[in-house]
Amino acid sequence: MYFPENRPRRLRRTSALRKMVQETVVTLDDLIYPMFVVHGRGVKEPVSSMPGVFRYSVDILLEEARDVVSMGIKAVILFGIPAYKDSRGSSAWDPNEVVQKAVKQLKEAFPELLVITDVCLCEYTDHGHCGLVEEARIRNDSTLELLARTALSHAMAGADMVAPSDMMDGRVQAIRGSLDKEGFQSVAIMSYTAKYASSFYGPFREAAGSSPSFGDRRTYQMDPSNVREALREVQQDESEGADIIMVKPALAYLDIIHRVKEETLLPVAAYNVSGEYSMIKAAEEKGWLEGPRAMVEILTSMKRAGADLILTYFARDMAQLIHKKFL
Repeated sequence: MYFPENRPRRLRRTSALRKMVQETVVTLDDLIYPMFVVHGRGVKEPVSSMPGVFRYSVDILLEEARDVVSMGIKAVILFGIPAYKDSRGSSAWDPNEVVQKAVKQLKEAFPELLVITDVCLCEYTDHGHCGLVEEARIRNDSTLELLARTALSHAMAGADMVAPSDMMDGRVQAIRGSLDKEGFQSVAIMSYTAKYASSFYGPFREAAGSSPSFGDRRTYQMDPSNVREALREVQQDESEGADIIMVKPALAYLDIIHRVKEETLLPVAAYNVSGEYSMIKAAEEKGWLEGPRAMVEILTSMKRAGADLILTYFARDMAQLIHKKFL
């Protein structure tokens, strides 16, 4: 049946009709909120390249987490800025470091909040790379033990889930084995499975102080042009014991999210990364677009592509709109 009998605009005529037939809806249950934690007290330090994003000391983090929980956001992922750095990234598994302290206090204050920790060495090494450096090369196998040690320290502090973001081969297997051996079988792994060597990470590196001091990360992060390689990574992480598969970044990789969703029966997460967030915020400040509507549009595109979960700095903004029934 064709026009004039068939008129799709009939179902677009009013807000109620549009709501009734809406196919994809971002909900509070989809959102994971990234938070940066630093040493000190009373610290709420803005990240200049990420409007609305801050580095928090643990005491202020707890205050902010109360707001996050009250908004209905179910999960946060923590990134730490340590007190010291060295060539091995040993502050990453230090039980007295800031992530471990934050996890413990968050779980005591908000036991219902799902606390996820990023597991990587880049924020903790003096060279800024995600693995050990020997003779100007990133060493894979010798890094695995350190990643496993880091994940275990997070689990011992009370983390519900660990998220290895380093892109070393075999790290999921190493972490799963370490957690299981020490009795943390219930701690889940959300693997940064398809993490691309992207230009969209710049603001995060400012926030976390994790820029490499030499070279780049293309020997371990993926080539942005590759699809089949992502599917190979999915198969490997599944076989090693990952519980959730992640694609990072999200907005420029919607096709990868879709292909990964078709490939796996595991939940799929998408990381709406710092550069994607900041370019919307910058354009909004310039008056070039409506920030809230752009935010809704891009987050909806990620879910429509197949993401079950979305890590996003927009989580609180999105939660406010959901409560206002903006969508």
